[in-house]
Amino acid sequence: MISFLEEVVTAIKNTNGDISDITLILPSKRAGGFLKNILKNTAIQTTFAPKILSIEEFIEDLSNLKIIDNTELLFKSYQAYLTTKVIEEKEDFETYSSWAITLLNDFNEIDRYLVEPKPFFSYLSSIKTLERWGVDQEKTELINNYLQFWAGLPDFYENLQTLLLNENLGYQGMVYREAASNLEHYINSNRNKKHIFIGFNALNFAEQNIIQELLEEENTEIYWDTDKTFYEDTKHSASYFIRKYIKEWKYFKTNTPKFIASNFEKPKYFQFVEVQKNIGQAKYVGELLSGLSDDEINKTAIVLGDENLLVPLLYSLPENVKNLNVTMGVSLKNFPAVVFFELLFGIHLRTAETIYYKEILSILNHPLGTLLVPNASDIAKNLTRENITHISTAGLIELSGISENEILQFLFEDWKDDSQTAIKRALQVLEELQTKHTLNTIERVVLHQLTAVFNKIDALNQKYPHLKSIKSVQTLFSELTSATSLDFEGDAYNGLQLMGVLETRVLDFENVIITSVNEGIFPSGKSNASFITYDLKQQFNLPVYTEKDAIYTYHFYRLLQRAKNVTLLYNNHSEGINTGEKSRFIRQLEIEKHPNHIIEKRILSPKVQLKSKSLKQIDKTDAVMQRLREIAENGFSPSALTSYIRNPIDFYFQKILKLNEFEEVEETVAANTLGTIVHDTLETFYQPMKDAVLTVQNLLDMKGRIHEEITVQFKKTFKGGTFNKGKNLIVFEVAKRYISNFLDREITEIQAGNVIKIIQIETDLTLEILIPELDFPVKIHGKVDRVDEYNGQLRIIDYKTGSVNQGDVEIVNWEDLNQDYKFSKAFQVLTYALMMNKEILINNAEAGIISFKNLGSGFLKFGVKEKSGSRNKSQMITNETLENFTVELKKLILEICDSNIPFTEKVID
Repeated sequence: MISFLEEVVTAIKNTNGDISDITLILPSKRAGGFLKNILKNTAIQTTFAPKILSIEEFIEDLSNLKIIDNTELLFKSYQAYLTTKVIEEKEDFETYSSWAITLLNDFNEIDRYLVEPKPFFSYLSSIKTLERWGVDQEKTELINNYLQFWAGLPDFYENLQTLLLNENLGYQGMVYREAASNLEHYINSNRNKKHIFIGFNALNFAEQNIIQELLEEENTEIYWDTDKTFYEDTKHSASYFIRKYIKEWKYFKTNTPKFIASNFEKPKYFQFVEVQKNIGQAKYVGELLSGLSDDEINKTAIVLGDENLLVPLLYSLPENVKNLNVTMGVSLKNFPAVVFFELLFGIHLRTAETIYYKEILSILNHPLGTLLVPNASDIAKNLTRENITHISTAGLIELSGISENEILQFLFEDWKDDSQTAIKRALQVLEELQTKHTLNTIERVVLHQLTAVFNKIDALNQKYPHLKSIKSVQTLFSELTSATSLDFEGDAYNGLQLMGVLETRVLDFENVIITSVNEGIFPSGKSNASFITYDLKQQFNLPVYTEKDAIYTYHFYRLLQRAKNVTLLYNNHSEGINTGEKSRFIRQLEIEKHPNHIIEKRILSPKVQLKSKSLKQIDKTDAVMQRLREIAENGFSPSALTSYIRNPIDFYFQKILKLNEFEEVEETVAANTLGTIVHDTLETFYQPMKDAVLTVQNLLDMKGRIHEEITVQFKKTFKGGTFNKGKNLIVFEVAKRYISNFLDREITEIQAGNVIKIIQIETDLTLEILIPELDFPVKIHGKVDRVDEYNGQLRIIDYKTGSVNQGDVEIVNWEDLNQDYKFSKAFQVLTYALMMNKEILINNAEAGIISFKNLGSGFLKFGVKEKSGSRNKSQMITNETLENFTVELKKLILEICDSNIPFTEKVID
């Protein structure tokens, strides 16, 4: 394959002989680099190279102006905005920056297309007037300010131009306009110098004027890069612009255009690949490359329709890719260090006296946070242990255990919404990281770039007094990190080429792989980031979206002209705004298929392997048996035994391995916390009544203390959590209502003539179970909520804040107790009864549950039914009852402690 640039170099040398005095102008610096490399490789003898410029560099030479950096332009334009007297109502810099970039892009557009400013702005002002409020409506102050702004745009535009010209600066469009006006002077000064324009397509009016004027001097040439197939098809937009220029420019009335080749009709192999999600594209590209030889890789380019695929693709490259040239950088925005500073600014955007714990944890748990704060994990644990949801900086430093914790002050003390403080703190944090900590190469480079970003913000802040708030610093930081990238180093002319769409201009490759060829990405969708309406663009001959589509079409088809093997990948997954629709370009290739082209379609989908999931089994090793002996010696609790019944694997994780749920700050009161608060409140109320008969006055005294005692228990159990607002206030009131309703029920019982005597409250009980089959002692252990006598009848009571029904504490077959978890509540009350039998000999006692969510059902007694659905049941706890239960309890404990029976996972519905 002979590339376009190689053809051009050959033609130029054949036509001009010595080319050292020629100025060659190309669309980009990258294209110029490739051209210089071809000149070097084809040179027969040592000679001076011609002057090779990108179009932007050439325009700067013409205008004698330097294109200003976009960030500084924003500050300069704000200066111009403040001096525009016609616009009386001025906005602060933070608000201004939110819309100014769009307006400056519009200024760029009208200048590049040499639009007369006054009639344009007049037309725009009229449109905005009609668009919003019509012409007859009575105008308020808001309306007047709005219309005044649009009327003041001409003055703003002129102020900005004057300000920049005084410093020999200009934004891109302004430099183009100035270059066009300076052209005559340039031509007079360079009449003998030859100019050659290479590989251009869509030109703005300034570029068109400049090139046409130079062509008229008969010492200038232009080489087009298009194909006969598209050029002769008047409906094909790939050659829309070139066809238009050749038809309209005076030069081509007498001169033949160069070059219009016939490469697209040659044999080509196309592969259209439909892939699930973007990561699938990256993996498939890696698979494709792994099958290529070194020579084929050197002739291959990967073009990213969506540049966000860069990092996944780099990780997917196979080992046979030895040389790689990446033309785009990785955006600084993608690195964790940027996220760290965004989180930090987010904390200081709020002016509250305390900081929300999740914001603190987001900083402390970040990789940079753990480097900066050595005891970050301890602070996080202390926040969780104390259940603190909001804390002051002083409180946080105290919690850290280090009285002079300078870095915590840097990070969390109030910045008082001051931009200079924000910049200073950010630079101090970066210096701390770079000087006192060991970092890998990437981290060092990222932090170095971030230091440059903050130094730039600081310099702008010193030069212009516009950054007044932290929000304005954050906005600027976000823009700069989005625009800054870490560039890769590589051999620009050998090996695999990995590039974005614009970098492909005038370059050719035999093997082309294009990713994300989806509608809305390649080509991109309609962009509305402009104040210029569609009809206004048409009126002043500014480019509309159809012309921008033609630019994408040119780039796409130009890549295919000389290629032999083309792979187009697209994502077929619909998610969010992504419709999973393949690009119109693929459809066009399918419909207009040339006889010499082979098209193969592939649909890639992940391999789905259905495996029957086997239940987990964990053998009881010597270490496990030793742990079981320890548990047995201390005592199996009722909840531990029922957790085994529910799922032996849960028992293994919780009791053998001691793995508890991840501890975190409890923002909203959890169900178990509510249960603890209710239990502890009732214990405090009833403990003094032990061995006494309850009276109405006792209970009324308790009712008067409900609010006070619930508050004490909340502070003890919920610790630093707040319960004076939101959901927690509701839970607080629910706890009060539970206690109040319970006490009301007790009062009603006593007023009805019943005698209630408290025997024991929250009693710790331990009972040894004799199991001859085991060679170690076995105990059960638990805490009984309440034991009382109700009209002389002994009752063993377990409180539940959740919902319990009578059926939950009734059984038919004793064997079900250690097999089915739905009988867990019956199992628990029988365990308490068995343990209580050691303290008080039980015969004809009652055991059951009082449910605070089902208080109307009263005391829910354990019972044994003759058969399911039967009304006949025995609700007395007798010696026989305890003996029957003991048999099942021993069976369960023997199963748990049998070394030959593994812990086997249960299928839980």
